[in-house]
This record gives sequence, C-alpha cells and structure tokens, in this order.
Amino acid sequence: MTLFTPEDLLLYIYKEVSPTQAVAIEAAMAQDWALREKLEILQSSIDRLDTAVESPRTEVILNVLNYARETDTVPAH
Repeated sequence: MTLFTPEDLLLYIYKEVSPTQAVAIEAAMAQDWALREKLEILQSSIDRLDTAVESPRTEVILNVLNYARETDTVPAH
C-alpha cells in the first residue's frame, strides 16, 4: 500500500493530482479508514477556513480611530 502525505491529500482535495494518482488515493481510501479520516479532517478544516470571516467589534474600531485622531502628527495649517 502506498503511503500518502497530508500534502498529497490536499492536492487531491483541490484536484491537482494526476488522474492516476487520484485513482490510487481513492483505492487506498477504500481500504484504509485512517486515510479517509485524515481526508475528512482536512476537508472540514478547509471548509471552516472558507467560512471563518469575523469582523472586529465596533468598539475596537472606534478605539483605533480615536487613537489615530489623538496621535495625528500632521500639523494643522
């Protein structure tokens, strides 16, 4: 059985492997539950990264803007 690295699995997920290698990975997954688990973990991590968009609280943004205003070093004309 061929050992596949996490990098191989990432390439498989993004469809950047050759058709021959894709078939080999699929055949290995049919036989090896641990490899299937690794692929599922990688896929779920990618899915979470794709949806993990957070914005700072409004209070934080206002604090940064107030600080910038207070420390403005451009002389007034």
